[in-house]
Amino acid sequence: MLTNDVLLKAFDLMCAAKAMAAIYENNRQTCKYVHSTSRGHEAIQLATAFQLQPCDYVSPYYRDESMMLGLGFSPYTLMLQLLAKGEDIFTGGREYYNHPNYRGSDKPTIIHQSSATGMQAIPATGIAQGIKYLEQIKKDMGHTAPVVICSLGDASVTEGEVSEAFQFAALHQLPVIYLVQDNDWGISVSSAEARTNNAYEFIQGFKGINAVSIDGSNFEESYTTMQQVVNEVREKRIPYLVHAKVPLLGHHTSGVRKEFYRSEADLEKHSLNDPFYKLRNRLLDIGVVEAHLQFLEKTNTEAIAKHFANAVASPEPDAAAAEDFVFVPTPITEEKGERRPAGKEKVLMVDAALFAIREIMEDHPEALLYGQDVGRRLGGVFREAATLAEQFGDHRVFNTAIQEAYIIGSTVGMSAVGLKPIVEVQFADYIYPGLNQLVTEISKSCYLSCGKFPVQTLIRVPIGAYGGGGPYHSGCVESTLLTIKGIKIVYPSSAADMKGLLKAAFLDPNPVVMLEHKGLYWSKVPGTEEAKTVEPSRDYIIPLGKGNIVMQPDEDKVDGGESCCVITYGMGVYWATAAAKKLPGHVEVIDLRTLFPLDEALIFATVKKHGKCLILTEEQQNNSFAEALAGRISKHCFKNLDAPVEVLGAANVPAIPMNVGLEQAVLPNAEKVYQRLLELLSF
Repeated sequence: MLTNDVLLKAFDLMCAAKAMAAIYENNRQTCKYVHSTSRGHEAIQLATAFQLQPCDYVSPYYRDESMMLGLGFSPYTLMLQLLAKGEDIFTGGREYYNHPNYRGSDKPTIIHQSSATGMQAIPATGIAQGIKYLEQIKKDMGHTAPVVICSLGDASVTEGEVSEAFQFAALHQLPVIYLVQDNDWGISVSSAEARTNNAYEFIQGFKGINAVSIDGSNFEESYTTMQQVVNEVREKRIPYLVHAKVPLLGHHTSGVRKEFYRSEADLEKHSLNDPFYKLRNRLLDIGVVEAHLQFLEKTNTEAIAKHFANAVASPEPDAAAAEDFVFVPTPITEEKGERRPAGKEKVLMVDAALFAIREIMEDHPEALLYGQDVGRRLGGVFREAATLAEQFGDHRVFNTAIQEAYIIGSTVGMSAVGLKPIVEVQFADYIYPGLNQLVTEISKSCYLSCGKFPVQTLIRVPIGAYGGGGPYHSGCVESTLLTIKGIKIVYPSSAADMKGLLKAAFLDPNPVVMLEHKGLYWSKVPGTEEAKTVEPSRDYIIPLGKGNIVMQPDEDKVDGGESCCVITYGMGVYWATAAAKKLPGHVEVIDLRTLFPLDEALIFATVKKHGKCLILTEEQQNNSFAEALAGRISKHCFKNLDAPVEVLGAANVPAIPMNVGLEQAVLPNAEKVYQRLLELLSF
């Protein structure tokens, strides 16, 4: 029931939000970091916050400061983030104003999210996906069923990734509420310029999502609507969209000011719907005396001034901690288990992956596997998930639509509720639609939440060329991925490594992308028979960041200066070993196995031993990871080098051609490696 106490509480917090906006505006030089305020949006934000409980999850967007006040965060706490101070509880001075994250027992959980508009829809929907799974397996969720609030500005609804989130929520009936605050502006772009319909009209095309459109500047209407919607989602476990029409009374941000692009008539029109004065007048109508309202305004103005002064005086972040929290520690630090158990048959790499995931899912009920075509009918286009859905059920192993962004980004929310998702991108060439989520949400989450929200996700990606796969099924993407800080990249080249690294990647609490060469899956490519190995024991595990010596040189050749090393990975291991067999005793071959973290100790020690090095990659050579590694080796091993560090990669073409003859012309092979080794050894 909406009582006078609730109305007064809302007005009290609106006074605080109004005073905060004023003091920020009056101290623009002090408030030097870009920020937005909630002026005009206060009513719907407070009405939403008042419905939420500690069991819930909320993803506020950058204008939701009033929602944060309604959840119980103090103005001082918010101001510490505004000023990027060291005691900012959310990000330690690393993030913009009102980009919170919070994990505690007294308030709803707030996962980290970026400032990229609309990007939060997928991670927030992933939370709801995770909650539904936990409810399916009868996980104790407490007495109250949690709901997820995903807050969005109206301009963000045109984002394709928002539609991916809507589609998944509708299809799977997830307990998520999309709160769209519509102020008619997307920076300087008006709604008439940007879209043909508003969010309420747009959502009608997604069957299964309930929707309502309200006046978000009216606190009473907002409160009763949000109360009804939250209660319905709590009870029925269905998705909802609330379209709230609100005015924009402040600037877009402190850096993009309203006078730059808005007319006086537009500003006047918006001011007529100021929720502050609407609620103030309503309180007078129901008998609250003017003096009490003036008292609330005065005390808030004074309190905000004190909070601001204290925040300004608070210490700056410790510069020595600037590189902290890129990752959280992994429990896997050494190789364990039996790599070659006696009496066991050799297995294909594809089967080693299947067996590893089967064991993981048997041991970890929090593990799920999903992606395109991995479900019951096919088990992956490479059959790498065959039979898993039959064994573990469609709620744990299932297909998705063609939604690379959702597949990757949903793992943020799944991880936040304690699940350990394993997801698949069908081919490396298809990962690009998911890079928004990988770069913007996943890779930054641990760092910008100061370790509160590392994303535990294992993203499997078949990669590489063989047999005429063509330009969109043969690409290599490791250099692209390695430019993203905050993720780990694994690249096994044998069945044993596949199993040991996959287990380690799953248990790593950080995001890991596992690149799996599809040409090695079945050892069908001539010369790759050694990718088949004895299946390691169930407890076998290889720590990430440890390379492997796959071919040793003769010591007398090393001592005589007649040796070199090849640093490689993936298919390069087999090209290198085939070439090295034609130069017996002269070549040491190192399989990196993990591209980040990188086993620099092994690399540098090996290069220093030989003085001559070839880095071999399947990627197009120019500007590649291999060339960057060559530069690093040259710097660290300069005094020990007898020749420049050589690099051999694919030809610098934009795609792998379909015709097998053209494919072979573009790619490295054993003969090309052999010729380069002859030159390096001066034979």
